[in-house]
Amino acid sequence: MMTNKRDYYEILGVQKNVSESELKKAYRQKALQYHPDKNQGNKESEEKFKEASEAYEVLKDPEKKNLYDRFGHEGLKGAGIGFSGFEDAFSSFGDIFEDFFGFGERSRSRTAAHQGADLRYDMKISFLDAAFGKELDISIEKKVECSACNSTGAKPGTSPETCSHCHGVGQISTSQGFFSIRTTCPSCHGQGQAIKTPCKDCRGAGSVLRPKKINVKIPAGVDNGTRVRLQGEGEPGKFGGPPGDLYVFLRVEPHDFFERNKYDIYCKVPISISQAVLGADIEVPTLNSSHKIRIPQSTQSGAIFQLEGAGIQHIKGYGRGNQVISVFVKTPTSLTKQQEELFRELAKISGEKVLEKSKGFFQRRKK
Repeated sequence: MMTNKRDYYEILGVQKNVSESELKKAYRQKALQYHPDKNQGNKESEEKFKEASEAYEVLKDPEKKNLYDRFGHEGLKGAGIGFSGFEDAFSSFGDIFEDFFGFGERSRSRTAAHQGADLRYDMKISFLDAAFGKELDISIEKKVECSACNSTGAKPGTSPETCSHCHGVGQISTSQGFFSIRTTCPSCHGQGQAIKTPCKDCRGAGSVLRPKKINVKIPAGVDNGTRVRLQGEGEPGKFGGPPGDLYVFLRVEPHDFFERNKYDIYCKVPISISQAVLGADIEVPTLNSSHKIRIPQSTQSGAIFQLEGAGIQHIKGYGRGNQVISVFVKTPTSLTKQQEELFRELAKISGEKVLEKSKGFFQRRKK
């Protein structure tokens, strides 16, 4: 017996090799187009809505899709396909409308166990503590479970009562058109319970603020903006849920001598004119000691030297960066008579023009 039903792929405007996401998108478009709020009293739209819903139910199910692809509508007989009205069609495809209208899983009662809130703590550390790591104690105020009422929020000897407004569900239903929408109960705020006599210590909150000392282990190699996670040190969970986490955000103070770029450190070291011209072995500070480097003859100001492995340790524990040293020639600000004469002699040998000696300079200096 032949059927006069339209082709499911044609109804949704998709090809046989349609992906799951494309199929869902196509159905969303049809469902929104023929949504009852936009087409109230329109029987044709109702039929098209049911038609699109039926096509989607078949094509989203691999087994039903296979039967349809092989045998057409005849192959689906006895598979329970078809809808009697909007409510029937809508109930089968709630996931699609949850995406549209923001209800479903997200509107369930809030009485289910859920994790406590995360906390943030900003910590200032020195450049060297960031390089080598350190263990520090911090003190924070955080919510802890109220011991007086065992975190129930009710006065000791009493207990929370079922909310009379939502009857303990935590939600109330309101009808809009052909479907019902659940919203959080405004009386109990989704908890399903009401506290008639609150605990004096926590005032019905079930938790109180208390100072707590927490040990923070800062790993070597952290940088400005690094966050250290302390699992379970956040606020307590609700309805039996786990506590949140504490995130310590680090701000590294600048160093007087070193600058950092990722895992390399940079520094500038002064050398004298004599050292630049004749060469020298000089001591350069490192992160944990000092290191001797050789300045070759005729070194120019701005020359770069590198100490491999003398930088910051990689935070994941493998290797270290380098220390990059830039030297600059420091010109003396005052000269003895002998030094000035030597420089003038050097300029004369080199054929360089220099300023003449000021009249009476050394005489005034002698006086």
